[in-house]
Amino acid sequence: MSAQKDRWVSSLVFFLFCACSIPRSGSASLQQEPSPQHYFSGLEAGKTSLAFFTPTVSPGAQPFLEQIESSAEALQDYGISVVKVNCPKEDVSRYCGKENALRKAFLFRGHRLIREFPTDALFDVNSIVANVLFALLFNEVKYVETLADLENVENALKGKSNVVFAYVAATGTAEHRAVMEAAFVYGTIHQFVLTTEAALLKATSHDGPDVSSAWLLFCHCQQATDPAQPCRRTALAQPLTLLNIHRHLKLMGAPLVTEVAEDPEKISTVHLQLGLPLVFILSQKETYEADRRTAEFVAWQLLGKAGVALLSRDLVDLNVLHRSNVALKTPDEGMPIQYLVLEDTDEVITLVEDKNKVKQIQEEEEEEEEDEDENENNNQDIQDDQVVEAVSRDKKRELPLEQILVLTEENFHSSLSEPARTVVLFYASWEAVSLAVLRSYSEVAAQLQGTPGVLLSRVNCWDWPGLCSQQNVTQFPTLRIYKEGQQSVTYGGMWATEELSSFILLSQVSCPLKLATMDEAEGYLRGEFPPELSSHHHTSLLGVFSTATSEAREAFEEAGNLLSGHVRMGMYFEDDALALSQKYSVSPPALLLARSRGRSVEGIALSKHSVQDMVQLIRHELLDIFPEITVPNLPRYLQLGKPFLILFSAGEISHMESKEMLKLAKGRPQQEFVACWLNLKKTPVGHGILRTYFSTTPSLPALLWVNLHAGGQVFKFPSEQSITEMNVLPWLEKLQAGLEIPSSTLSEEDWKPPLPAYNFLQMMEPSVPEPSPHPGDTPRAHPPQSPAGDTAGGDSATREGPSQQSTAQGGSPGRDLRGTAPRLAARDKQGKRHSEL
Repeated sequence: MSAQKDRWVSSLVFFLFCACSIPRSGSASLQQEPSPQHYFSGLEAGKTSLAFFTPTVSPGAQPFLEQIESSAEALQDYGISVVKVNCPKEDVSRYCGKENALRKAFLFRGHRLIREFPTDALFDVNSIVANVLFALLFNEVKYVETLADLENVENALKGKSNVVFAYVAATGTAEHRAVMEAAFVYGTIHQFVLTTEAALLKATSHDGPDVSSAWLLFCHCQQATDPAQPCRRTALAQPLTLLNIHRHLKLMGAPLVTEVAEDPEKISTVHLQLGLPLVFILSQKETYEADRRTAEFVAWQLLGKAGVALLSRDLVDLNVLHRSNVALKTPDEGMPIQYLVLEDTDEVITLVEDKNKVKQIQEEEEEEEEDEDENENNNQDIQDDQVVEAVSRDKKRELPLEQILVLTEENFHSSLSEPARTVVLFYASWEAVSLAVLRSYSEVAAQLQGTPGVLLSRVNCWDWPGLCSQQNVTQFPTLRIYKEGQQSVTYGGMWATEELSSFILLSQVSCPLKLATMDEAEGYLRGEFPPELSSHHHTSLLGVFSTATSEAREAFEEAGNLLSGHVRMGMYFEDDALALSQKYSVSPPALLLARSRGRSVEGIALSKHSVQDMVQLIRHELLDIFPEITVPNLPRYLQLGKPFLILFSAGEISHMESKEMLKLAKGRPQQEFVACWLNLKKTPVGHGILRTYFSTTPSLPALLWVNLHAGGQVFKFPSEQSITEMNVLPWLEKLQAGLEIPSSTLSEEDWKPPLPAYNFLQMMEPSVPEPSPHPGDTPRAHPPQSPAGDTAGGDSATREGPSQQSTAQGGSPGRDLRGTAPRLAARDKQGKRHSEL
């Protein structure tokens, strides 16, 4: 069976559990029917009801009536009504005869009788619910008596579906009820098999199980594609309750090993969400295959107890000892990840199963780095609280999400085949940042309502972790735009409504947009083409190429693919391209940069033709000459690494100040600094910046020279002088000559993020965006290459079973953690085979 439905029923079974556990006032209870005629005339096709027939007065009916009435609410959750039919004294029919009164209960589907129950078998609520569901699921839940019967079921389902095998000491027990309720929900995904034979239980386990207790085994038959390969079996270690069965099945549906290439602090899996630890096997390219087999071996040993991930050192910069080969992440909030040096897989298993050992390691780490850990935790609390507080404050406000399509594993790929571009927000419903972004996303949906060619959707990765893992979503939230036949585009900017809307609209247009005529090219520079963006004020960038500049044109096209959604780019390479470029005093290959809807067009010659150089040039040229600094655009200017000549203003700057500052920005020293301004009315954070520079806020406007990247010195232009090019240039020359005294000097404290997870600048502005895989593609792994040149292993981001190569060789990964630490890589110690679970 496909695992798609498994994610959907996870929430359903939990709802049913809660619905059965929480008392409800005023809910439906036992239905009363005055006569058999009324009862049978009211039966509906497809509706199920449990009925018992009794005389109007029956002193012995009270105990049974109490139990049957108590079961009415539980059965109602499964669409089954419970009805008491009062038989007239003169009625001697089949159901009302004296010998039947209060001796039997009857289960009907419509007018068809499904099963008769002796009332002594319905002795309490558990027995009533268990027996009724067992009768309804008679064709779905197989009853077996011998080991051969069980193996026949497994053999028939190998490569197709998994088997849930349950043993209960007797039918009608609480454990029997839990199994049947789980089968009612998960029966379309897994094949449920039930037995009450103690001999069969003993035959399936070598540990001498207690036959007085209920047992449940998950048989992994879907992965057993070879008919001779037995189905692995994983036992439920907790008591047989509905919630524990649901939890166990959710864990069995998770990937066996997840390959990650990201800071472990950001990783969240279903195991952590269910309160289990996550073990990272630290790998490197040279020993990838051995490390992967080790991770699979450990994962089978810890199945149901912990998750296992394979973390590549080559892809993640870990600030830990190089000899560390294992990391442990616990679900406890605020607990740091433990990086360890372990000898073999037995120690990894002990680390998970022995809680005292985990506690001992944590205490040692806390003693060694108590101050550092305390500071980091405090910083994390501060960072988290700002978002969590905002989300908590607005939690009672219902988000208008009607315009956003909910995607699941069942409709995800079909939605991507739609003609429209599909915008997908991957988020986690338990995570504060995701919920904050979801609010911005709902505002975007309201703004773009009715926009043709755009479909806004969302995926809750808490409900569909397999889908998010398949799409290589490794942090929340993530926004991507999919178009059939094209690479998906991942958003990497600010999460405000305006920035998201701009990205989505720009992504509608091909990047670069190929223009066919001179009129189209001229109209594009004036902002008239394409028409769907005519109302949006984006700077237009047009690449002009001749037939002899194919290398530059190809690099420009690739740069456009990488910058799609962030930049408005066009391309013109017709025969008259030379005439167009010479109009602006450049020769192909060249860029034409049109600001203010074509009123100012700047020609830029292209001297470098690599994709990297093209992307950097485009980003640089799109920066404003004299920008207003805001929170969204500040990172772009900080990355230039230049001093700031910044004018702080209490509102809009005057025309004279703007004119003079623009002269400074365009002057000879423009390559040496960034001339900009900040409106404190629009960006109030500027008040805090000024208080950091000075003890009090100076009079405004205030012109400052701030060198954030070297020395941290802050110089203030004399307030008694007017801000003109003639006055500012001599002041700048004195600064460079060292003749001015700084007004203040910033602390030498490193302004790095308090935690790696908060390095937002790095997340937003990668040097060159990486193209996302096509819809449905899995991220490429980085294993070593074989001597023949083929890449070993596979391209799967998540591994849901033991590798075929490992199975075919029949070997084990060994007890050593080979390759995860250099001193262990040289060992070739014979390992222990793992036993079948």
